[in-house]
Amino acid sequence: MKKIGLGLLKIIKNIVLAFCFIYAFDLIFAGLDIFIPINLITIAIVTFLGIPGLIAMIGVYFILV
Repeated sequence: MKKIGLGLLKIIKNIVLAFCFIYAFDLIFAGLDIFIPINLITIAIVTFLGIPGLIAMIGVYFILV
């Protein structure tokens, strides 16, 4: 039971960090009109992939826009 709680705590920590990473990126690059929306999909990508996931989403943004 203790391992489940620790695993859940780690996932929640990663979700909060993902939100913070995306929000910080949006604040820093707001002047360049680069925007990654904060929604369930983007937070899930950054939660599971970390900073490389954020960089991948930035790359996709430049390809699509």
